[in-house]
Amino acid sequence: MGRVIGFELNSQDPKKASAFYAKVFGWQVSSQQWDYYPVKTGKGEQLGIDGGIAKGPGDFPHGSRIQIEVDCIDESIRSAKDNGAMVIREKMEFESFYLAYLVDPTGLGFGLVQQK
Repeated sequence: MGRVIGFELNSQDPKKASAFYAKVFGWQVSSQQWDYYPVKTGKGEQLGIDGGIAKGPGDFPHGSRIQIEVDCIDESIRSAKDNGAMVIREKMEFESFYLAYLVDPTGLGFGLVQQK
């Protein structure tokens, strides 16, 4: 629980940002899915933390956030709120996971992910 499993870079031009990171750092960028470009940062035996580049929403148009895997997203949201966090996006359901976005008491954004 609490393992960092990914990152998200938010841009208003995710296609251009994806091309930049691919050229500069050699990241493998996959085809766009819902204004989101999945990214692999490692090669061969040198694994990296994978993530994606997305069209930043109005509440977070630019910037980066880590995604933290939790055992129970509802409990983690409740605990985060009890400790001063603010929920930016309530729990969303995807095919194989749940995702929510929060901001900690200092203003740092992060995502919570629970696998199904």
